[in-house]
Amino acid sequence: MKTGVIGTGNMGEILIDALVASKAASASDVLITNRTIEKARRIQERHPGMTVCREVTELVKTADIVFICVKPHDIYPLLEKVRPLFRSEQCAVSITSPVSTAQLESILPCSCMRMIPSITNKVLSGTVLYTYGEKCEKSWKAEMKKRMDQLCGEAVEINEAVTRAASDLVSCGPAFISFLTRKFIEGAETTGMDAQTAEKLAESMLAGLGELFKQREYTLAQLEEKVCVKGGVTGKGIAVLEAETGDMFTKLFQATHEKFAEDKQETMAQFGIP
Repeated sequence: MKTGVIGTGNMGEILIDALVASKAASASDVLITNRTIEKARRIQERHPGMTVCREVTELVKTADIVFICVKPHDIYPLLEKVRPLFRSEQCAVSITSPVSTAQLESILPCSCMRMIPSITNKVLSGTVLYTYGEKCEKSWKAEMKKRMDQLCGEAVEINEAVTRAASDLVSCGPAFISFLTRKFIEGAETTGMDAQTAEKLAESMLAGLGELFKQREYTLAQLEEKVCVKGGVTGKGIAVLEAETGDMFTKLFQATHEKFAEDKQETMAQFGIP
């Protein structure tokens, strides 16, 4: 079975690496293409046997599964160009949240779904979010679920209503947590600790924290309770966090949802349906 990936930007590249590393697809069965073809060739160098298509049309004609890894506003013009080449037995997969499965199905004759990956999938961990189109064939649902389970720790089906919030947690979350950790490190530096040591300790702590959750040793609340002894140092730090964060995360979700709404308006104007 041939797997095609259109777009080798950050998430497209991570998806390609994860597909091969997880054996969800062998390099020899993967076709990739990108607007800047040299970038696709650099990925091909890491995966001998992978095919670089100079044209999107070549990829769509050959692939059984087509992953669409381009920006939301670029999807409609791309699909308009190649829609006559899609076959009913194929499966088209968008990895961007503002494009709905209904929009994909309105323009393509094949099974459609949305799959939102995370940078954590690069190490075959974390979560993949997915939504099947109403017309998605059962055989493709089974095939894609099998592949998604290979790509990550857990594949989670979501509905349209929670797409953005779920994406913020799973896909954007690593960047948000990395930002907060950098601020945590900067705070440590004010005590006289050098940046390199602070970063090494913080990274090690996060890796260990992830392992605790992976092994289901604690819930978030249980872990906080275990570490935060009443009247102790951790409790003093938690008090500062409670006072300073306030509605920060509420504002974060508001900001991401506002941008999401803008993108949805644009895709609705292009496809003619939500």
